[in-house]
Amino acid sequence: MLSPSPVPSRTPSYATVLRTRHAARTFGAALLGRLSYGMVSLSLMLAVNAATGSYSVAGAVMALFGATSVFLSPARAALIDRYGPRRALPPMAGLYAALLAALAYATWRPGASPFLLGALAVTAGACTPPLGPVMRTLWSGLVADRKLLQRAYSLDGVAEELLFVTGPLLVGVAVRFASPAAGVAISAALVFVGTLALVSSPAVRGTGAAPSDDKAAGPDAPPVEQRLLGIVGLRHAVLVAAVVGLCLGALDLLVVAFTEQRHQGAAVSWVLAALSAGSAIGGLAYGAVSWRASNRVRLPLLAAGLGAAMVGAGLSPNVYVLVAVAAVAGLFVAPALTTAYLIADESVGAGSRTQAGAWVNTAINAGSSAGTAVVGLLVDRLPPAVCFAVAAVPALLCAAAVARGGSKQRAGVSRP
Repeated sequence: MLSPSPVPSRTPSYATVLRTRHAARTFGAALLGRLSYGMVSLSLMLAVNAATGSYSVAGAVMALFGATSVFLSPARAALIDRYGPRRALPPMAGLYAALLAALAYATWRPGASPFLLGALAVTAGACTPPLGPVMRTLWSGLVADRKLLQRAYSLDGVAEELLFVTGPLLVGVAVRFASPAAGVAISAALVFVGTLALVSSPAVRGTGAAPSDDKAAGPDAPPVEQRLLGIVGLRHAVLVAAVVGLCLGALDLLVVAFTEQRHQGAAVSWVLAALSAGSAIGGLAYGAVSWRASNRVRLPLLAAGLGAAMVGAGLSPNVYVLVAVAAVAGLFVAPALTTAYLIADESVGAGSRTQAGAWVNTAINAGSSAGTAVVGLLVDRLPPAVCFAVAAVPALLCAAAVARGGSKQRAGVSRP
């Protein structure tokens, strides 16, 4: 591993983060590759629908792609921890890009076989390179100061949020001039070029496989996944990340129901834009503050704040108030996820950091899918205000459980 660069700054800023040796180059390469993830979902949905003429087939293909991408993320991260990013990332990204290119070719013209598209989507999702967890692991090696690492993680989270706003806009531009499959092909090129640029960075060239935590645990130890989720701090981070994802997944659908009920469907984009803007502002402001309370104290407070904002959103009398409350809810999103990633990083050894970050990432995506599915079952049966409250309950309960568990841990009470 590269030795973390000491940064002698009493008030470290985001500029200080980017001035850290090799940070800007490494971060820029990772963002280039991660832009692919902001484009690929919409591109693939449009391309499959255009090739098959069926929204149900497009939805099924996307479900297969998303499921293997999300739920195999910890396994792919384990390969990074075991073999190092320079050895594991290029073949992973190369295979993923090749499969996306095959999907683009198969969907360029109508008449594609749904079974072929499903098979390609499953295998592509299984190979998705975990560029986000890898970059967060690299931040731990690039910066030594924990306050500076908080700023780095906040910057990383806000940039990722902006990628998922920018990606669909780029897809919209692409489909105006070419087939929707072109967006899939562009996604393949971005992830391949970005990954190669990332592994060529001196920050990555100085890293290898971290010492395995498996060896320290002994031959009779339980599997590494079980040991990781047995760590209280990481378990709390994963739980909070899951409820944040659940709230976001529920909010996407509830905003549609809320606006359509008031015959203002076009306002959906404004509400979601306010959520993203609030998250970006909250993330940057949160990272700039030197907090006295520890990450483990702040984590349940942020989850509770998001839950309370969800309840408030359901009580909004009109769309204008909902836009304002969505912005307030966003203020808690990026800080909660930043804190979860920081706790995951500090809870495990160097040999498991990528896996720990991947578990948090998986929890966000799984929670989002669960939130959308559950609210989808309720939204036609209950008023939107009640659905907002139902979606908020897991966040509030999780906040209470994590706060109680954290207080026991600080008191020295061990938990299984």
